[in-house]
Amino acid sequence: MQTDVAIIGAGPAGLAAAAELGRLGAGRVVVIERDAVPGGIPRHCGHSPFGMREFRRIMGGSAYAARLAHEARAAGAEILCSMSATALFDGPLLELSGPEGRFMLDARCVLLATGTRESSRIQRMIGGTKPGGVMPTGALQGIVHLNHQIPFRRPVILGTELVSFSALLTCRQAGARPAAMIEAGPAILARAPAALLPRVMGVPVHLDTRIAAIHGRDRVAGVTLDTPRGMTDLDCDGVVLTGAFRSEAALLAAAGAPRDAGTSGPVIDSFGRCFAPGYFAAGNLLRPVETAGACWAEGKRAARAIHAFLGGALPDPASAHPVQIASDAIRYALPQLLLAPGPGSHDQLQLRVSRPVRGMLQLRQGETILASRHINARPERRVMLPLPAHALNGPLILTIEDST
Repeated sequence: MQTDVAIIGAGPAGLAAAAELGRLGAGRVVVIERDAVPGGIPRHCGHSPFGMREFRRIMGGSAYAARLAHEARAAGAEILCSMSATALFDGPLLELSGPEGRFMLDARCVLLATGTRESSRIQRMIGGTKPGGVMPTGALQGIVHLNHQIPFRRPVILGTELVSFSALLTCRQAGARPAAMIEAGPAILARAPAALLPRVMGVPVHLDTRIAAIHGRDRVAGVTLDTPRGMTDLDCDGVVLTGAFRSEAALLAAAGAPRDAGTSGPVIDSFGRCFAPGYFAAGNLLRPVETAGACWAEGKRAARAIHAFLGGALPDPASAHPVQIASDAIRYALPQLLLAPGPGSHDQLQLRVSRPVRGMLQLRQGETILASRHINARPERRVMLPLPAHALNGPLILTIEDST
């Protein structure tokens, strides 16, 4: 099987890229999706708002996902559902597995848009027994919105990222009232409007607290909390593990591709190119985690870069300059390799901090400050730094003059 562009992942980034590539006349576009229905994470979300940036209207998650798939198909893309990419090879060449067996897909270009996932209980090192009723947000939303079931009545929600409040809304829609939200840090991570939701719903928020153990035999019966005042038990019938996202990078790991320790995703240049010629990456595979709208915009950007690549209009990736992080307050920054701007290039450096920080963020080239801005940021909040609109040369240093 042959195609001009293969896209792995039919979430907002992959579907937006497919629609834009069709508009640009990039040839045959095939989207590979392991689920039975395209749409990615928004398909599991019964709440709004989605679609304001993309379609100038407020939409629920499932309607938004269906609209993205419709736009991609209308632009000529083929969406192959219940199909998994199992290996990446130079070429680019993909090994696929689906209902009709295993076969190879030869492409001129591949966009990796496999997204992200929440950290598991094991990765969070939570002790205790292993009863039913412990799940990430995605599983909760699938059970409630796709299966129309109620998995519990009185869960605890671990985390206070934006997705944690999505889990809170899903619980409300299912008729469940969480016993508490648990946050290991000293403050809620999501921005202020979201933080009002637990107060309105009457859900207590425990800061500087972690779940030390989960109890129960067949079903969750309670948790032990490690709080500033010591250990305490809390009755509940479920645990929702939210946030602490990790890039869905198993394909990259198997291919031996370079990955960024801070993002867990691929190392990319300004045009989204990654480990081998013809491979690009976009969406939440790049970092954990951005909104559906941000991923949609990034998919469109990636499509423009891919179209330029197919026409031989991108600069040599070997001329890129690495960004060196010179502050322990910066968890990661991407793109990790910068070139002069061009078709579909990232126009901003995206980063996250590892702790609350206030100060001056600077991108330097020697003694020259290429870009700077004041920041007052917390972990898991988006920080953007506009990139210079001219050619770069020499080592690039990213640092924060911390005034916290």
